[in-house]
Amino acid sequence: MHSDLLMLAMVLAAALAGGWVASRLGYPSILGEIVAGIVLGPPLLGLLSSNEAIDVLGEFGVLLMMLYIGVHLDLGDLRRASRPGLFAAIGGFLVPTALGMALMFAVGRSTIEAIFVGVAMGVTSLIVNSRILVDLKLLDTRIALVLVGGAILSDVAVLVIFAALLGQEGAGGDFSAVTALVTAGKAILFAVGAWLVGGVVLPWVKRSLGDRELDKGALLLTVIVLGLVFSWAAELAGLHAILGAFAAGLFIDRHVLDAKASRDLQQKLATISIGVLAPFFFVSAGFEVSFAVITQQTSLLIWVIVVATVGKVVGTAIFYLFSGNGWREGLVIGAGMNGRGAVEIILAEIALAQGLIERDIFSILVFMALFTTATVPVLLTAGVRWLRRRGELVKASGRHRILVIGANPLVRALASNLGSPAITMLDTNRQNLLEAERLAFNTVQGNALDEAALETAGIDESSLVIAATANAEVNVLVAQLSRELGVPEVVVLLTENDASTLSGRLERDDIEIVRMPNDTAEWVAATGAGHATVVSLDLTGPEFDDETLPLDSTARAIGAPLLPLVVVSKGERRLFTGQTDLLDADELICLRREPTIRQTEPGGVLSGF
Repeated sequence: MHSDLLMLAMVLAAALAGGWVASRLGYPSILGEIVAGIVLGPPLLGLLSSNEAIDVLGEFGVLLMMLYIGVHLDLGDLRRASRPGLFAAIGGFLVPTALGMALMFAVGRSTIEAIFVGVAMGVTSLIVNSRILVDLKLLDTRIALVLVGGAILSDVAVLVIFAALLGQEGAGGDFSAVTALVTAGKAILFAVGAWLVGGVVLPWVKRSLGDRELDKGALLLTVIVLGLVFSWAAELAGLHAILGAFAAGLFIDRHVLDAKASRDLQQKLATISIGVLAPFFFVSAGFEVSFAVITQQTSLLIWVIVVATVGKVVGTAIFYLFSGNGWREGLVIGAGMNGRGAVEIILAEIALAQGLIERDIFSILVFMALFTTATVPVLLTAGVRWLRRRGELVKASGRHRILVIGANPLVRALASNLGSPAITMLDTNRQNLLEAERLAFNTVQGNALDEAALETAGIDESSLVIAATANAEVNVLVAQLSRELGVPEVVVLLTENDASTLSGRLERDDIEIVRMPNDTAEWVAATGAGHATVVSLDLTGPEFDDETLPLDSTARAIGAPLLPLVVVSKGERRLFTGQTDLLDADELICLRREPTIRQTEPGGVLSGF
């Protein structure tokens, strides 16, 4: 008993250390947790080992994590992503499955073994994908919705085929189409039952309770019980329990909980699952690695990894072209779907026990699952950064507003050129808001550190929050609060001096910094006095080259100081951050300050809270 408790503490400490190192290197903490299990566990040092408590807590943590993911995602957004998710699922399942079967036939394996290996290559780990999406703060992007939708669809197909394979008496048996149809029928019954409970019963209970509110602790326990019941029902239907927990979370939407109660529930679920319990699962996953297969079946191991990776990424990208969302997004989604993780390992263990596969294939599949899963954080992180630099990281359609904190003249000029009809400005300065109203902006007077004021300003519907007051500390606090309230993209305007001291606090929360010149107060004064005008610069013009491209306020490409505000690329407008890749065909919208105007002293010109 005492040793089990000590091992629990050591595994959590290893997860904390591994996650911290990975985060410092710019990767999701899940990668560090898996590596910590490999390095400190049986594969290498042997300092850590699994026990019944770790297994139970890890499984429970994964179920709660999937429940949290379901609560966080919007069911309507997931429906809208179902079409591109279907294309991603088809390509990400059919192509690697076909290639895997061909590889097994080429090395002389049986039909059942070939089918199973191919199906295993078609798996997409919903658990790993979901955790990575949480770590990268991508849950409110189209990529997240497509990845989750594609993973669900492909895994349902995998589980149906796998259930049919389990009906065989060994690796030489025949595939049972009848068993597959029975399993598919059970999955359909589960989906219907889940919809009746989640879409009909839960909203009816909410209406019956009226304005009465459950205690926060009681609400949390009620939702957890609901998630476990759905998980149990999924297993009865021959599906994995994680799909049941995820389905339960999806139905805990605005028809069941108001926005504030939902946020509080999400924070508690995230703390319990991602912060405490799920790390047991991801660290112990690293315990399963066996390095002996590297020397015993080197050639086959390499071929399996290459075929699985190329088949998944390329297959997804090709079929995703039919969604109309572009090949670059398809490649990133393919890289995200490349992880197999726990689902494949679980299936491989069952298949080995049932005699569907030989032990050497089992070891190769386990190593392939861990290898491909380990590449997902690296490839997905790089892919997301690539899309973000190009301005092609699309947010989920459920959030469509922009909330700007601050309304001074410079901020109004910036907002006016974002090209969005759905911008709200929040400020304490009434005069600034009157000027914003004249420009047809929605305005709210209030303190941005007050959650009620943020709700009035529509933060629940905002896909982007720009913190742009004169007070750098307030900007940081508002940005962090916006992250806690679920805003997918948060940007802070800071002077170079402030950014150098405050950037560390923001990078941990994936909050983007727009570095403004230290003479920002003078830009505000000049804009308010009419001495700074908006200019649109064609980057293909003869006056620009790599040396004169105006990327900061000291550039003098056309004889005056320039302050870049917005980039227009392929018809889309996005905030210029200084890290945005500029293409030759882009336009750069800047403020140009007249060089003959005497510079004003800062003070009293910026609004703050």
